[in-house]
Amino acid sequence: MVKFLAIFFGGGLGALLRYSVGLLCSKICSSFPLGTLSVNIIGSFIMGFGFFMFLEKVAVPNEVKLFLTVGFCGGLTTFSTFSLDVWNLFLSGEIYKAILYIILSLILSVGALALGVLVAKQF
Repeated sequence: MVKFLAIFFGGGLGALLRYSVGLLCSKICSSFPLGTLSVNIIGSFIMGFGFFMFLEKVAVPNEVKLFLTVGFCGGLTTFSTFSLDVWNLFLSGEIYKAILYIILSLILSVGALALGVLVAKQF
């Protein structure tokens, strides 16, 4: 039961942060899905950092791992919103923005995960 609560609370916090970042980013740039891109990059970094730290460096209870990875990162990042953003960009004729968004999302998110691992290795 504790594992489910850890995921529940982590997911809620991640979703709240995702929503907040989305609001902030929509004020900065309303013509590009910067909010979704940002949370996916941030979440990927946290996942890479946490994965390596929990695997190699720090012994933490499984509930803490689940809170951060499945819960928080799962609530923060969003593949479904990414997919909808791409779809809407294509529908609105913004083909180049859609392609740029796909490329940036993949490269920056995977890069952020790798950076998270590299930073964690420094500890």
